[in-house]
Amino acid sequence: MLTEQRLRQPSLFEKIVSAEQAAELITDGMSVGVSGFTPSGYPKKVTQALAKAVRDGKQCRIALWSGASVGPEIEEELAAANAVSRRAPYYAASNKSMRTAINAGEIRYTDMHLSHMAQQIDYGFLGPVDTVIVEAVAITENGELVLGPGVGNTPMLVRHAKNVIVEVNTCQPLELEGMHDIFIPAKPPFRREIPIFNVGDRIGGPYVECGLERITCIVESDVVDHVRNLVPPDEKSEQIAGNLIDFLKNEQKHYRIPQQMLPIQSGVGSIANAVLAGLLNSDFENLQMYSEILQDAVFDLILSGKVKRASGCAFTPSPSVLKKFSANRELFHESIILRPLDISNHPEVIRRLGIIALNTPLEFDIYGNANSTHVVGTHMMNGIGGSGDYMRNGYLSIFTTESTAKGGAISRIVPMVSHVDHTEHDTMVFITEWGVADVRGLSPRERAKTIIDKCAHPDYRPLLWDYYKAAEKSRGGHTPHDFGFSLSMYQKYLYTGSMK
Repeated sequence: MLTEQRLRQPSLFEKIVSAEQAAELITDGMSVGVSGFTPSGYPKKVTQALAKAVRDGKQCRIALWSGASVGPEIEEELAAANAVSRRAPYYAASNKSMRTAINAGEIRYTDMHLSHMAQQIDYGFLGPVDTVIVEAVAITENGELVLGPGVGNTPMLVRHAKNVIVEVNTCQPLELEGMHDIFIPAKPPFRREIPIFNVGDRIGGPYVECGLERITCIVESDVVDHVRNLVPPDEKSEQIAGNLIDFLKNEQKHYRIPQQMLPIQSGVGSIANAVLAGLLNSDFENLQMYSEILQDAVFDLILSGKVKRASGCAFTPSPSVLKKFSANRELFHESIILRPLDISNHPEVIRRLGIIALNTPLEFDIYGNANSTHVVGTHMMNGIGGSGDYMRNGYLSIFTTESTAKGGAISRIVPMVSHVDHTEHDTMVFITEWGVADVRGLSPRERAKTIIDKCAHPDYRPLLWDYYKAAEKSRGGHTPHDFGFSLSMYQKYLYTGSMK
């Protein structure tokens, strides 16, 4: 039941409608933005009602915009109902109907660096925002929105939306209020520096500015975010974490990074979370994080005292995280700052703070190119997300991953990636359970030898060496490649070791 703690202006109670009534406001051809980020702080009821209406015969297909991936109540349900015509800037592979429709060409998907989306909306490059659906913890007496655990592109979507639908979620704790730092840069030629000089700097306000008159309607919600606990670290991920810690210590030993560790960014997923968890048993103290998503391990690092300050675009409200948050609300309120996506991922800030970027690719090749998005070069697994923002601009750009996939049947280190998201110009260090390939300052031929010897699984090293030597002999050049090595031959090569 919505109370005056959640709706702090009496006139707001007159705007309460059902999810079905709110969904009627969304019509065919609209561009619809949603709040939230991976999947945290996203609306649920209105999109479910819209999906049901479409299944019942309503003619409606929308362009769906967000911060990153959101929960199945949006992506899975709308895609399964054939209610999405376009998608940007990111989606999660776990939403199978969305992935299937994108790969079938039924949903036109625009994959972009996450730091670019809000800016392109502000510049008008993507057209108008017809409606935005925002999940909020509360609405202030002036019509400002108190967000939940995910910010994403919400501030910019709200600024430009013709209609604002607010889902006030009574399951989200009111203690989230004050954790946000909402800042929108000016447009050129009036844009100035983003004045974040330390991870904990606050440069904006705690609320998303909207205004009472711009709130079209309000829907009450009590649906929790669809987030599961991440898989606990296994032996391989612990080895990767150990290799990372050894590498960072060696960098400190040689004065390439300061004794007080630079801020850390970490990508999304179980491997990234496990690598962060490895820092719990390290000697590093007083760590800071400047990232887009703050996963489960970050809360353990804060509780242990290892991490003193963490800035992000969202945190994942998994069951274990919510339990820790409830028991230590004051600590996490003090330690965590939640920012808009175009600030958390902004190249200017990433470079100024000297972020150590940790991300996980699908595969990378012997010359240092990495693929984060496509399976066999054609089918999207998921979007590039924010990895490019950090890998291109980080003080250190580090890719961490297991050396193989599918139980060892496929090598993640390949002769040539099937799709390039991060070129050899943007990558510095690769870490697997087998070792560390530091390719800074190396030529392509040197990179190939280092990556094969240091990162590839021993079962695949002879095959990769065969490819490299054959390419060197038959083609030569600065970056030896055998372009006659067709996909079918490549697949046969990986599984049998035969190039004939």
